[in-house]
Amino acid sequence: MTEVREREGKKGEYTVEPVENGGAEPLGKKVPLDGDGVSVGDGKGVKLKRQVGLISGIALIVGTMIGSGIFVSPKGVLTQTDSVGMSLVVWLLCGVLATMGALCYAELGTIITKSGAEYAYLKYAFGDVIAFLFAWVSIAVIKTSSVAIIAISFGTYVVSAFFEGECSQPDVLIKVLAAVAIILIVFINCASVKWATAVQNFFTAAKLLALVIIIIVGFVKLIQGDVRYLTPSTSFQGSSTNVFAYGIAFYQGLWAYDGWNQLNYITEELVKPHRNLPLAIIIGIPLVTVLYLLVNIAYFTAMSPDELLQSGAVAVTFANRTLGVMAWLMPVAVAFSTFGAANGTCFTAGRLTFVAAREGHMVEILSMVHVKRYTPFPALVFQSFIAILMLLPGDFESLVNYFSFAAWLFYGGTVAALLVLRYKHPEWHRPIKVPILIPIIVLIASVYLVIAPIIDEPALEYLFAFLFILAGLIFYVPFVHYKYVPPFMKHITVFFQLLLEVAPTSYFEPEEDEDA
Repeated sequence: MTEVREREGKKGEYTVEPVENGGAEPLGKKVPLDGDGVSVGDGKGVKLKRQVGLISGIALIVGTMIGSGIFVSPKGVLTQTDSVGMSLVVWLLCGVLATMGALCYAELGTIITKSGAEYAYLKYAFGDVIAFLFAWVSIAVIKTSSVAIIAISFGTYVVSAFFEGECSQPDVLIKVLAAVAIILIVFINCASVKWATAVQNFFTAAKLLALVIIIIVGFVKLIQGDVRYLTPSTSFQGSSTNVFAYGIAFYQGLWAYDGWNQLNYITEELVKPHRNLPLAIIIGIPLVTVLYLLVNIAYFTAMSPDELLQSGAVAVTFANRTLGVMAWLMPVAVAFSTFGAANGTCFTAGRLTFVAAREGHMVEILSMVHVKRYTPFPALVFQSFIAILMLLPGDFESLVNYFSFAAWLFYGGTVAALLVLRYKHPEWHRPIKVPILIPIIVLIASVYLVIAPIIDEPALEYLFAFLFILAGLIFYVPFVHYKYVPPFMKHITVFFQLLLEVAPTSYFEPEEDEDA
């Protein structure tokens, strides 16, 4: 371990120095404060500064939730429900469920103000083992694969602008562009939190503009009388009667809503978290729900359900039919949307790795922060490195799908943590306290969403995914429980600490004036 100490007689200048239980050498140079985020107190180290305001918080939620799905293939819900009316009902209920889940997270985030979302809450309620398994599967598969998949979508839409008609899109070029996008995103995120949030704000505004264009065109067509597939008498005809098929439909819909919990990953960097966390959730998720409903209605004014199911890129088909010479706007909008979603996912995924390492569940170097830029530099680079590795296999998306049930397994566990903490710590001050019925509904829905896909389409891969989660115990027992540290790790930590110019961190409770 090392500490950041103020140089004697040099106010505002700090250096990294060794401490008794550590082995790091000092950086050997002054690190001036630029007012952008270092905190030093009683030798505790550096902390991340609260630089994410309400607007950036809303942009992070909205921009991460709206990826490529609503533009490219909102057909998964329609495939399972077999009717336009029921598909719209499922889209609405998915938004309601995401909002209720996020409200539960808002309560947890205002009583446990650490970053890391599920990881922090599971650790408080159920202990280290469950928290470690969540971090293990999220860092190794779920978060990193999300970045990779979104980057692949970005590469696909950029390449499609140059390979039209019958020309096949070169897979290698798509993956190269995806890797370049990940590298550019991690550079921005490592350079500055303000840069990362500015990028997120810009691309969120761009994708919202694209959705508004679709909605306006849809309203015009509604006024013109294109309501054939939207009238109540016809829209519910042929609705599926398979109960478990609706579980798959909810999975498809909730995939488009994924990101509703993103702000909880950066609670320590959120300005006035007790106010802005719930406020951003209350504004952001209902906004996305309304947009998704209106965009789906707009699609059905220009194409039939069969045409929507056959389209490889629904928004592009819609634009070709309605926007004329301006149809090129939609592929650009999808590229913008995927880049913004990848940026938001990278921003939050790096914080999970950072917090898990700070709690001793990952290697120490991943818990350190750049002494000048105050970003979790090593954690961001590590996450992005894994995401780029995931681009190498021919097809990893199908394998990742079998881990999707794990996400709702941990969502349900987190909501259960809320109930456990209410029972164990009724004396805790709760700035936000949701009605008890809300976490119960979310918990029941989570159990259903874990079981339904397995019953509807049983596959051995689900067992492999579950065994992979448990395989995390192979690392937990020696390295976390028994705290075994290989002798060479000390030298590796020192090497990367000096190379990357990073320092150890500590968690600081938010001060009262920050939350006033």
